[in-house]
Amino acid sequence: MSETGYRLLRDPRRNRGTAFGADQRRSLGIEGLLPPHSTTLSSQVARIHGELSNLHEDINKYLLLSDLQARNETLYYATIMSDPAHFMPLVYTPTVGEACQKFDHIFRAARGLYLPYSAKGRLRELIGNWPVDDVRFIVVTDGERILGLGDLGVNGMGIPIGKLALYTACAGVPPELCLPITLDVGTNNPTYLDDPLYLGERHERVRGEDYHDFIEEFVTATLERFPLACMQWEDFANFNAVPILAKYRDRICTYNDDIQGTAAVALAGIYAALHITGGKLPEQKVLFLGAGSASTGIAGLIAQAMTKEGLSIEEARVRNILFDVNGLLTKDREDLADFQKPFAVDHAPVETFVDAIRAFRPTAIVGVSTVPKLFSQQVIEAMSEINERPIIFPYSNPTSRSECTAEEAYRWSKGQAVFASGSPFDPVEYEGRTFVPGQGNNVYIFPAMGMAIYATQAKRVTDDMFITAARAIAEQVDAASLEKGLIYPPQSDILEASTVAAIKVAEDIFDQGLARLPKPDDVARHIRDSAYRPAYRD
Repeated sequence: MSETGYRLLRDPRRNRGTAFGADQRRSLGIEGLLPPHSTTLSSQVARIHGELSNLHEDINKYLLLSDLQARNETLYYATIMSDPAHFMPLVYTPTVGEACQKFDHIFRAARGLYLPYSAKGRLRELIGNWPVDDVRFIVVTDGERILGLGDLGVNGMGIPIGKLALYTACAGVPPELCLPITLDVGTNNPTYLDDPLYLGERHERVRGEDYHDFIEEFVTATLERFPLACMQWEDFANFNAVPILAKYRDRICTYNDDIQGTAAVALAGIYAALHITGGKLPEQKVLFLGAGSASTGIAGLIAQAMTKEGLSIEEARVRNILFDVNGLLTKDREDLADFQKPFAVDHAPVETFVDAIRAFRPTAIVGVSTVPKLFSQQVIEAMSEINERPIIFPYSNPTSRSECTAEEAYRWSKGQAVFASGSPFDPVEYEGRTFVPGQGNNVYIFPAMGMAIYATQAKRVTDDMFITAARAIAEQVDAASLEKGLIYPPQSDILEASTVAAIKVAEDIFDQGLARLPKPDDVARHIRDSAYRPAYRD
């Protein structure tokens, strides 16, 4: 038996499984290590589809796909890209939420880097253990605010793994250039601290100066090893997410998807919704339920987009109103964080969300509260009283945390809502019409951003890039989709939608002088030629 050949079958990036031909099997020393009949990649994909069809629980399908990713990366991506609309909910939201909650109980194979606080002072050494020298994309989490599920500690690693899979499947970022990382700074979740199977460090979360010193060491060591990498911050608590982004955004190529990606997908939804409701962006008023980093990020990007159509930033901000558990964000509140203060309004206190709707008469409401059912019948009916076509965006993830369901929004608005949610909902039948709910998923934004950054070797990430991406996504929603209420491109077309958006963003990067590469004569061809496609290569 050839040891080298046997190792080849355990290398997910080189392994072809039964697709190795007879000549390859002899030359690579793997003859006899596989069943004798050689198959094609397409037949392997069909076999995986068949295996999945025999499983009834989504978490079991997630595990099968995870095992496939660990043994044959090409087949994994060929499978996902064969039907992206079907597979995205399995490899990411909503299934990834359950996978993260159970991560320590279902752990299979090592993937990515785990950097514990106990290794402070030695992070350069640990990062040096990664076997790939050219990393272009890093998704990093500290596991404190995983989706709407809260502090999952080291179990949050499912998010960087899943997100990077979508960078590849939805936009063609080469998977070998991607690195998921979890910073294990402890957890305050007693369930995990008391669980003998928990795989993270067993102490409460590190805070304050010690925490930020750890982040600084991580950033410095990572960029020394991978100088062309873009770093995406994912699912950090807002009191850490906002200052981390502020500290590094003008220093390295970085962004926070929960803040900027969520903002861009919401802005794309507003742009597309205006094709149904009429009116221009500067005329809109948006009321947010939730006032964390996601809502301030959305409000901030919408405000910046409004300034491009004639408003001052002050005029734009007062058209984006925030409401949280303590009521309307007003200037006289003493509990506001610095990142919330630009959106505080000079107004008397308003204690209920319905009263805020009646006071400000918004054209759109956006839910980023992570609290289910807060878009009640009273809320939807109040929006419908003041808008012929109210824009209703319950964006909290996963599905169990959505502020309302699609069926509730359409029924309570008598079919007039322009609806999109953070998690998927099935089509809704109402009075003879079929509505197809849009999913305002960041997957419309971050893979396109990733592809543009990869293809240009961008030095920085700017908010203008996210506005460009939002416009590019909205422009791809056709009249037939709008007629059904769908305000995002069909997820079955996500690869093309992401490619078009990546081309637009790359043009911006070149034109802003932020690329490390010279601008090619044909940016679109450059993007398409740079994209990964799953195929066995000699």
